[in-house]
Amino acid sequence: MSDNAPLQHAQIDWDAQGRPHSRQYDDVYFSKNEGVHETVYVFLERNHLAQRFGELGAHDCLVIGETGFGTGMNFFCAWQLFDQTAQAEARLHFVSVEKYPLTRADLARAAALWPELSAYSDALLAQYVAIHPGFQQFSFDQGRVTLTLLVGDALQQLPLLDARVDAWFLDGFAPAKNPDMWTPELFAQLARLSQPGTTLGTFTTTGWVRRSLLAAGFAMRKVPGLGKKWEVMGGEFVGTPDDPHAAPPSAPWYARPAAVRGPLQALVIGAGLAGCASAASLAARGWQVEVLERHDAPAREASGNPQGVLYLKLSAHGTALSQMILSGFGYTRRWLERLQRGRDWDDCGVLQLAFDAKERARQGKLAAAFDSRLLHGVEREQAQAIAGIDLASGGLFYPEGGWVHPPALCQAQLQHPRIRLLTHRSVLELRRDAGLWQAWDGEQLLASAPLVVLAGAAEVRQFPACAELPLKRIRGQITRVPLTPRSQSLSTVVCADGYVAPARHGEHTLGASFDFHSQDLAPTAAEHASNLALLQAISPDLAQRLGAAELDPTRLQGRAAFRCTSPDYLPIVGPLADPGAFADTYAVLAKDARQVPAIDCPWLDGLYVNTGHGSRGLITAPLSGELIAAWASGEPLPLPRAVAEACHPNRFALRKLIRGK
Repeated sequence: MSDNAPLQHAQIDWDAQGRPHSRQYDDVYFSKNEGVHETVYVFLERNHLAQRFGELGAHDCLVIGETGFGTGMNFFCAWQLFDQTAQAEARLHFVSVEKYPLTRADLARAAALWPELSAYSDALLAQYVAIHPGFQQFSFDQGRVTLTLLVGDALQQLPLLDARVDAWFLDGFAPAKNPDMWTPELFAQLARLSQPGTTLGTFTTTGWVRRSLLAAGFAMRKVPGLGKKWEVMGGEFVGTPDDPHAAPPSAPWYARPAAVRGPLQALVIGAGLAGCASAASLAARGWQVEVLERHDAPAREASGNPQGVLYLKLSAHGTALSQMILSGFGYTRRWLERLQRGRDWDDCGVLQLAFDAKERARQGKLAAAFDSRLLHGVEREQAQAIAGIDLASGGLFYPEGGWVHPPALCQAQLQHPRIRLLTHRSVLELRRDAGLWQAWDGEQLLASAPLVVLAGAAEVRQFPACAELPLKRIRGQITRVPLTPRSQSLSTVVCADGYVAPARHGEHTLGASFDFHSQDLAPTAAEHASNLALLQAISPDLAQRLGAAELDPTRLQGRAAFRCTSPDYLPIVGPLADPGAFADTYAVLAKDARQVPAIDCPWLDGLYVNTGHGSRGLITAPLSGELIAAWASGEPLPLPRAVAEACHPNRFALRKLIRGK
């Protein structure tokens, strides 16, 4: 299943005892009598997890990999044991692949069978929204526990994973029922993601499975089983990095930088969506974070609009940007579940109108490519019923979308005990001294730390490491239109060339203009008039309900800000290299782009950037914070490796060298 193939949920029958049975594989999810006991015996004990959790130091993270998430029982049991045995500052990262995820209703029904695990299953159910193909990340217990669910075929998803796994749970359906989950190709992926000492537990002792695991570098041993299972297996990876099945290393300009030395202290420069997300993700991993903001509060620039739209501009071709959006949308939606619906956000849906033939054709391709729970086509009458107003056409409806009050999301992300917000701090210069980055405002030293994240939109270019990033500022103005008794009927966000949202605090947000030339942030009457014209194009009926013809553009309220975007519309997220040294180090690429010099990248140790989110920041910035924290902490990346590389700041210096520009 590619990342934009329609999602197939698990097809489940329930037996007389209320236990789930897979129609796809004609097999049970767990033994009728052993269930939790089998998970403890086969997976927790074979991997020595009680001891290993207890030995984790402060901020250490143990990574478990699993083939077959199923009902989540193994995850719940591992989390419960971690809760009982690990110190408060330790972390658990659970990575699991699942081709046919359960619906929320089926997951809840299965979880009800284990009331002793309800604290953990309830936490997952509270966030079990927007489950779509690809990488879907969840965060629990203030970031102490992370679940990365790879939705899709194991042999398509595991090769995309960048991680070091400490323990494996091999829990696909029985080899006779699901042979694809027990192949030498899959075991080669387990080996690629393992290191000497990585352990493994599995319920099967089938001969060819055991031989394939041995061939992949795992030393396996049989032990007595439980109940009807005579034997189960445990093992340990003893392979070496020069194994023939080992994956080729990443090109040096995309390889992971060395871990940051020194205390877990970080500075984030900029308190918009990208900065607040970076701070939250670092704090969840044990970093003490100071956020330096030049204004008097967070979200004062592009992140400060009263309503932003969770709008998924996707491609039917599975591009890196589409994969990023699909993963980022799910992550943001799960974050929003913690905020107050109706005040801070609303999952009222988003309706994108098919306003001309070209747009209709584009929407038809998307409707064919994606799951109907993510988006589906609607005819005009259906669109009008959804929106509560008259419309000129049908379009695409995104039922899980909606609007967000971005400052509320920023404020929520900053509410971590390890985060300190410092306002009225303008960082004009960074200096490196004794392993620390120092943030200076003229002659005043503001703060210092071994790690810095530059998250100030296009302003990051004032720092030499980012001076050559091809960032573009685009001015956008929104208009606030007072709610009327007749406009209350608008019940979803409606988009065409502009957008209009259902009212928040007695006002509709309408916008937004695109101005590539103006550098003035004072709202103009001309752009208010232009936004009213966008409203008229979306729905003459709604324009009439709002009394738009009688509104005086010179008296309307609104705000303008700069979007910051990159030439390929992907955000720019990751570690930074020294631009001059990069050009010198890899100068040979200008002559032969196929050469990959075995020379380490000249990283600026501990310096990262998170910018270029354009008009998609609500969807891409929160997950980009996770990406920054994963780079900095050495944890599994929350996106496919190729997508992380597509977002990497080095991509531009690399293209410049290869093209000789």
